[in-house]
Amino acid sequence: MHTTPEDEAILAIERPHRDLQKYYVVASFVLGPLFFIPLIYGLIRFQTMRYRFTSEGISMSWGILFRREIIIQYSRIQDIHLRSNVVERWLGLARVLVQTASGSASAEMTLEGLKEFEAVRDFLYSRMRGVKDDVKPASTRQPPPMPGDATVGAGARVGGAGGSAELTLALQDVAAELRGLRADLARARGEEEPS
Repeated sequence: MHTTPEDEAILAIERPHRDLQKYYVVASFVLGPLFFIPLIYGLIRFQTMRYRFTSEGISMSWGILFRREIIIQYSRIQDIHLRSNVVERWLGLARVLVQTASGSASAEMTLEGLKEFEAVRDFLYSRMRGVKDDVKPASTRQPPPMPGDATVGAGARVGGAGGSAELTLALQDVAAELRGLRADLARARGEEEPS
């Protein structure tokens, strides 16, 4: 897959921005006298947090005693959300929540401490949809005609724009297969072939 300079910048991200450390400090003072518990946890989390963007997916790891690592392939990503609270917005940070089809209501992975969160979201969307190099612009791409193809107006194909062109092709393939199966079943039963 061809990578742009913007993609290269995303692929080079390995650590959260240092402002995430400030966020953990501010957030820990919400607990009052017990502030040191989330503060220690947050500082350890920040120091050990690593990201790795590859051509296949993302990995995130953190922790010392209990090291955790989450790896998600782009093809498994179902949805991506951006979330930030007041303090994060003040620091210019946001979290990128990555959801998969695991059945869990919460995000499978939360990328924290990113200043370029919108670029990361766009990068993940493009990788998840595989639109970078695999799909040509809709204006240059026309699905081949199929027997019994539905058309609208002066030769315009139904759903022939962008990603719906692929869906149209897939549905036409399915319809052709079903027609073939119906014809085979009718022949096997000695019935007249359906029209």
